[in-house]
Amino acid sequence: MNTDKIYAEHLANEYAPKDDSKVIALRKLDARAKLPATVFTYTFGIFCSLVAGIGMCLSMDVIGNGSTAALVLGIIIGIIGLSGMGINYPIYRKLMAKGKQKYAFEIMELAKEISGE
Repeated sequence: MNTDKIYAEHLANEYAPKDDSKVIALRKLDARAKLPATVFTYTFGIFCSLVAGIGMCLSMDVIGNGSTAALVLGIIIGIIGLSGMGINYPIYRKLMAKGKQKYAFEIMELAKEISGE
């Protein structure tokens, strides 16, 4: 196996003009369809995890004055955070479906052009 030849071919491919601009456009459209759902899901999930953590800290007397009211408030805040984490995936699926529906026609047309060539 000639490693110099493999290396030379790799460098030649790196500097060669790209003819697959339609494939790159298809990848960009796919990323554009999925990005809003992904960003929202991560942001909402992190926020709900922090809310659940604050509730746990309140209920275990890590923060707060250790009273019964702080315990009850911590349990309520923790349940709110956990329920937010629970609905995160259904929201993600709905946003992903909406994004795919928005760009479906363009992606299908571009895919047909690529596969037809």
